Amino acid sequence: MNFNEHLSKKRIAVPTPDDVVDEFGMCRFGTFESEFPNMNFLKVNRPSVLPNCLNKTRLTLWEATEINFDNVILLTAVCDMALFGTALTVLYDKRTKKCTSWQEMFPASKACIAPNLINSSETVSKGKKVKLNYVNNFQRGEAIVSGYATDKKNGAIDYRVKLTRVSKPSIVNIPFDENRPLYSQKDLFSVEGYLEYNGERHVANSMTTAIIDDHRGYYPRNAHYDWVTTMGKREIDGKEQFFGFNLTRNQSINQDDYNENLIWFEGNSTLLTPVIFKHENDKLWHVVDEYGMVDLYFDIGDEFLMKVTTGIINIDYHITFGSLKGYVCDPDGNKYILDGMVGIGEDKTLKF
Repeated sequence: MNFNEHLSKKRIAVPTPDDVVDEFGMCRFGTFESEFPNMNFLKVNRPSVLPNCLNKTRLTLWEATEINFDNVILLTAVCDMALFGTALTVLYDKRTKKCTSWQEMFPASKACIAPNLINSSETVSKGKKVKLNYVNNFQRGEAIVSGYATDKKNGAIDYRVKLTRVSKPSIVNIPFDENRPLYSQKDLFSVEGYLEYNGERHVANSMTTAIIDDHRGYYPRNAHYDWVTTMGKREIDGKEQFFGFNLTRNQSINQDDYNENLIWFEGNSTLLTPVIFKHENDKLWHVVDEYGMVDLYFDIGDEFLMKVTTGIINIDYHITFGSLKGYVCDPDGNKYILDGMVGIGEDKTLKF
């Protein structure tokens, strides 16, 4: 089956202007070929009902990484939610299907998110217990991620990796309202380096694969999204090649024209149609589209849960790890079986 007729032409990447927000305060929405030099999101005109002078109190920024080693998965992130910041490191052991996590909350000023993803710009967490550092050189398809976390319960984890892009980037700016942006860049990488925890050293090899996830935008007061991804290698055309996908359902006002669903291949990528997430139970998700391009089950082994309930701020945030079964198709109808590949997901509900 040919799925090209179901893919919006607006999903085709276009050349990237210098500024994500124009001189009139209007956001540039769409899919783009490369990084924006000037991520001037504070200049957006009325992204919410609040006056522009309060934009900073609504803008959420984060940079995160997921790395698939042979036996473990590392997820690490720095987030500035305007009212507070957090740094997070989660280690999922594929052998035991258990998560170990380190998290630190601090003032937003200690979550320093890079102004862009080029020219050695840095994202840094300045907490005491969970330290992360990103050096971003996406203009040449590279990044260095390093970090250290410790607490009395779980001990210490240490890692340092160099990432090299192996596919085309996914760069989208999605409207959540007329001029309310959610920017997302995700890239697939090969990995060099190590992770050390609990006396065990995990060294990257030719199979180790990573994704960097950069988000910037204005979430609604009541926000929700679902997400699932995979990364690794699989046999394509008789050769082991880097492979991954990204599937998200968020509050885009036009899911067909503005979404971030795609398959990464080694040196290339193809688009996917909008999807819906069916939470069959706490441990099983079913992700499908309308046309038969996507049909997969996500069997969850364990999760990191962040739950905050204050009335003013409510967070119900599940970061999930497990295995996949099913398939995705490219636009020409070629089917890629996912059975046994690792899955990483999020089910996030916010009121803030």
